[in-house]
Amino acid sequence: MTGGRRAATMALLAAAWLAPAAPALADPPGPTDYQTEVIRLDPDPGGIRIDVIGGDSFILLAADPGLTVEVIGYEGEPYLRFLPDGTVEENRASPTTYLNFDRYGVTEVPAGVSADDPPEWTVVATDGSYAWHDHRTHWMNEARPPGREPGDVILEGVVPLVVDGAEVDLMVRSTWLPPPSPAMVLAGMALALAAVAAAALRGAGTRALALLVAALAVPAAVVGIAAVVTVPPETAPSWALWVPPLAAVVLAAAAALAPTARQRAASSAALLGAVLLAVWGIVHREWMLRAVLPTGAPFWAERLVTGAVLVGAAGLILLLARAQVADAAPRRP
Repeated sequence: MTGGRRAATMALLAAAWLAPAAPALADPPGPTDYQTEVIRLDPDPGGIRIDVIGGDSFILLAADPGLTVEVIGYEGEPYLRFLPDGTVEENRASPTTYLNFDRYGVTEVPAGVSADDPPEWTVVATDGSYAWHDHRTHWMNEARPPGREPGDVILEGVVPLVVDGAEVDLMVRSTWLPPPSPAMVLAGMALALAAVAAAALRGAGTRALALLVAALAVPAAVVGIAAVVTVPPETAPSWALWVPPLAAVVLAAAAALAPTARQRAASSAALLGAVLLAVWGIVHREWMLRAVLPTGAPFWAERLVTGAVLVGAAGLILLLARAQVADAAPRRP
């Protein structure tokens, strides 16, 4: 098998393996057009901090040491318990536990689990902080809210808590946000197109093309890692956010540093790196289009990088594949 055909086969396998990875592994926070905000705690007991992760995907509660906080489930049963020493426990006998496995509550409650059962507490955190899907705080349908439009409030909800024996209502409101400006996406695409076009006009070799792959892969890996480390670990952020671009960095570096005698192998490595980037861009494409992104990185940076990767990786795949074909062609004496 020639180097070009071998690289193409590896590229197809990588695409088939990675493309479905993001939705299959877990139910992490994803890009959304809805923003849930905390209105108030009524009454406010003090010592509790509430944040919303991923626009409207997870509620994050942090309790000060010394407080006991209980989150009440959908059927009035105890669901979560924050203890004074920072231990957080989840009730495995609560139907809410299973309904909260995914954003839309489609996970079936196991047979025999009932809200009337005695609690079966399992430790899920030890730092007094925990995040969970709460279906009282976000729109529970993939279809848009009927009769509403961007800018409208689509729900107001209440999550009942018990703080040191006193009932407290966590009151929230969710709003449908307008779509983001496409300016940064278009800027990223234009920059990548200019770089690829310049490489094509100059007849750039494998080393130069590998450096372009690395130039796209490094920022993609940075924003991917930022999306993982800036959300709570219990939200299960996908490894598909950072593994493909990081692998592309390694492949591109190997290709750029390869000796002249190994240029065919270097070209194959660079091509595979470009394909991994393209797959990451396709899986990541919703990050260009939604108003709220589940990351601590600037939203404009995510959109700029994703747009650049989609266009740049496609162009580099064409240039590197052409180089592979040229290298495989028989040489005239």
